[in-house]
Amino acid sequence: MSANANLKPDFLPMWFWDFDYDKIDWQASYKTIIARIIERSDETEWAALLRFYGRSKVLNALKSEIPYLHDYAIDDVSKYFSIPKEEMLCYVRRQIRPGSQSFL
Repeated sequence: MSANANLKPDFLPMWFWDFDYDKIDWQASYKTIIARIIERSDETEWAALLRFYGRSKVLNALKSEIPYLHDYAIDDVSKYFSIPKEEMLCYVRRQIRPGSQSFL
């Protein structure tokens, strides 16, 4: 099931301490939200991510739209979703720019 503009996901508000949780635009901010949940939470929250956005949208974001994830998150994503690291934009960017911590 993919989300619509009126629905809120079942994420713990603590993951969004720096946002006004009730004012988050869950659709427009999906890349930031997916990256945040992937980097800071566990597989329980990852399952909520899949329920809310759908597997296709999450995988597309991880493969083509999210430019940066920490190394541990790249490894975890690769294992959990069974996708090669080389298919992830953040991993490819890391190989092109070794040592870079750029969020661009």
